[in-house]
Amino acid sequence: MKLGIVAALAVLAFGCGQERKAAPDAKAAVEKISSPAPAGAAEPFLAATADGVLLSWLEPVAGSDRVALRFARYRHGGSDGAWSAPRTIVERNDLFVNWADFPSIVEDARGTLFAHWLQKSGSGTEAYDVRMSTSRDDGATWREPFLLNRDGAQREHGFATLAALPGGGVGAAWLDGRNMTLGAGGGEDTGDMTLRYAAVDGTGNLTSDVEVDARTCECCTTGMTVTAAGPVIVYRDRSEGDIRDIAAVRKTATGWSEPRLVNADSWKIDGCPVNGPQIDAIGDRVTTAWFTAAQERGRAYVAFSTDGGATFGPPIQVDDGKPIGRLDVVLLDGDTAVVAWLEQTAAGAEIRARRVRRNGGSEPAIRIAETSAERVAGFVRTARVGRDVYFAWTEQRPANKRVHVARGRF
Repeated sequence: MKLGIVAALAVLAFGCGQERKAAPDAKAAVEKISSPAPAGAAEPFLAATADGVLLSWLEPVAGSDRVALRFARYRHGGSDGAWSAPRTIVERNDLFVNWADFPSIVEDARGTLFAHWLQKSGSGTEAYDVRMSTSRDDGATWREPFLLNRDGAQREHGFATLAALPGGGVGAAWLDGRNMTLGAGGGEDTGDMTLRYAAVDGTGNLTSDVEVDARTCECCTTGMTVTAAGPVIVYRDRSEGDIRDIAAVRKTATGWSEPRLVNADSWKIDGCPVNGPQIDAIGDRVTTAWFTAAQERGRAYVAFSTDGGATFGPPIQVDDGKPIGRLDVVLLDGDTAVVAWLEQTAAGAEIRARRVRRNGGSEPAIRIAETSAERVAGFVRTARVGRDVYFAWTEQRPANKRVHVARGRF
């Protein structure tokens, strides 16, 4: 996926506006907790469970050319929480490792674990698939991996999002390049990236495999949640005129809705900004957060829905004047969200979080951690358990990378 032009685009916005200071570390509200990932690990992902969180990461295997996808479970218990011993999901030398498109792990209503990762399907730079596996014994063993995309084309497939479905199994949304044609001699691909959805059960059986948008931005993260009525997916759309605003589709009793813009930002950009939206829901209350640089001005927004994602209210700006984006969002209740994002600073960047209400009210931003504005910093990921919000991110140290975890009481 074409990530090269994006780094420059994503940092340009971002120079507009006055720099604001976040509340210093807010030690009473946010605390670092131990990370089970060793030095050298990166690309973390967090998912909430009934009693804690799951953390996955990619880890180079010492003395080899292999990379392992590993995970650990944190049992939530106030100051007494603890990580399980890390377990390996998959270890190979042909994983497709990318700062913006990283694996995930979630747990369904029956306690089955579902994991996804990217794996090369051919010699081409853009030839890779989304593969998955499941475990019914808390990750001690994993079933034979299976393909999420089953088109057989050696094209781009990625930016997958998994969300647990009521009664068991997960919904999976992903960007699918089966309709794209590889450029001659390594040139630009032609054709359109699509957005697809499928339901996946614990044995790897796929149902409801369907295209839900025929033309999307090529390499922005997708977001998905499950409301009382069914799944809702948010993603960066792409019009014929290269307007790349955030759209939503939702599954209804009669099928998938037509794509509908969350807000008409009118960001016209000749290339993918690698800066997609995220979404969360409690019942029919939904919130989504995203980044835009329309009119060459960077902004980070959140919007709320009270009808299961059918419509969204006006956007509420959450940044402090120089956002880099890479947002995540969780709902604390039907009217209150916590948004996390990267904010550019004189020293580089900070991961910040802010509590925002549906009526437009918000609280001062809290600084979660210092970080880098470079791609190596990746994306902050969040998960909520009760009133506690967990944060995970990658720190680039002089010698290697490191995955960090923090917890805030909101």
